[in-house]
Amino acid sequence: MTEQLVRVYVPATVPMLAALSGAGLVDATDAHDGTAAQAHAVTPGLREWYAEGDEEELEYVAFTRAAQAALRLLRADPTAPRRRVVVSADLPASEVRPVDGELGSSTVRLGVPVRVGAVAAVHVDGDDAQADVGAAAEAIEEALAGDPDAEFTVDTAEDHELEWYDVSELDTLR
Repeated sequence: MTEQLVRVYVPATVPMLAALSGAGLVDATDAHDGTAAQAHAVTPGLREWYAEGDEEELEYVAFTRAAQAALRLLRADPTAPRRRVVVSADLPASEVRPVDGELGSSTVRLGVPVRVGAVAAVHVDGDDAQADVGAAAEAIEEALAGDPDAEFTVDTAEDHELEWYDVSELDTLR
């Protein structure tokens, strides 16, 4: 019997795509403390909070939250190109654990590295989004703390749709 797969949305940066292209994986451990990396997925808490939402809407919420988490990665890496990156991958359900039972949460911890063979697609901001994404990366912490001006700046970046790329296009994206 084959284990059920779960679609996860892993926030990333363009330099992280280079690792995926070169080594064939995005390491699932946090470089700071060695814990499992966070990603987003449709969790029981998200499903309960969006009880009226269909599967596609729930997936979009998880994807959008991963794109917002990519802003935090950009803030931490000022040398990375100012583009949000989300890697969509299908991982064994046993390796995807909800972080908490909070209603509406889509945050999960990954128990394995995301290998290139598990990647379904890569999503990256286009050239036209770079200025807005750069400003949002600088404002993300203040926005999460409730600053209305910073929230507006982040919302402006979120108005840009991420472009879809097939995993075979990783070398082009680097």
